[in-house]
Amino acid sequence: MAVADFLGKVAAVTGAGSGMGQALAIALAHRGCSIAIADVNQLGLQETAARLSPDAKVSTHEVDVADRKQVEEFAADVAAHHGKVNLVFNNAGVSVTDTAAHMSYEDFEWLMNINFWGVVYGSKAFLPYLEQVDEAQIVNTASIFGVISVPTQSAYNASKFAVRGFTYALREELRDTHIGVSCVQPGGVKTNIVRSSRYTSSDNVANTKDEFVQRFEAAARLSPAEAADRILIGVLKNKAQILVGKDAKLLALLERIFPVSYCRILRML
Repeated sequence: MAVADFLGKVAAVTGAGSGMGQALAIALAHRGCSIAIADVNQLGLQETAARLSPDAKVSTHEVDVADRKQVEEFAADVAAHHGKVNLVFNNAGVSVTDTAAHMSYEDFEWLMNINFWGVVYGSKAFLPYLEQVDEAQIVNTASIFGVISVPTQSAYNASKFAVRGFTYALREELRDTHIGVSCVQPGGVKTNIVRSSRYTSSDNVANTKDEFVQRFEAAARLSPAEAADRILIGVLKNKAQILVGKDAKLLALLERIFPVSYCRILRML
């Protein structure tokens, strides 16, 4: 079971200061949700809040999802402010582009603390509050890079594979409860994740970060708003896997047919 609709529900969204998190907050508010938005970027939170409809019930929370205590306080604050929590979108994420050999441990740990542990903290912190309502859903953002692996994305791949495994296990553990669990696996979405990433030019296909950003934005097909609409459709269906974009669906199919040799096929392409 999961949420039947969004009207009158309370949704917490991390990474809501920009990109897909911002688009999710706007889309949920448009569908009648009360929204608790979280991000480390206070200016981004203010921008998101300003873009919500004037009658939307919204609370803003400056939260570093890599900090377990802050996430636990966020969950408690949302429940206290809104009276309940029905949905949590563990969406915050970052990127590091570098080879495994060259990447610093500090960069690897920074990414894992946000992309993986942020999802774990969010899922566990909100779970007691989700147990108190009749309809509830945990929505964790992985990536199509949690299905396929590519060079210079070893840390990002590792984090998103981990999110995918954690989320599917959690779904099975909660199968006989009223709490639904979904894993979002977007393809190319025009967000700021690459522009805000840590990028090392050595051994990468692009000489500069700006060039890399341009390549990504040229390849990304979906706007954040389009991605958010697809995600919410999947949430209402309580889908285990929410593939977002034709590229994500194609790559997931490629991996399913060629679970080992897809890397060679991608190199040829």
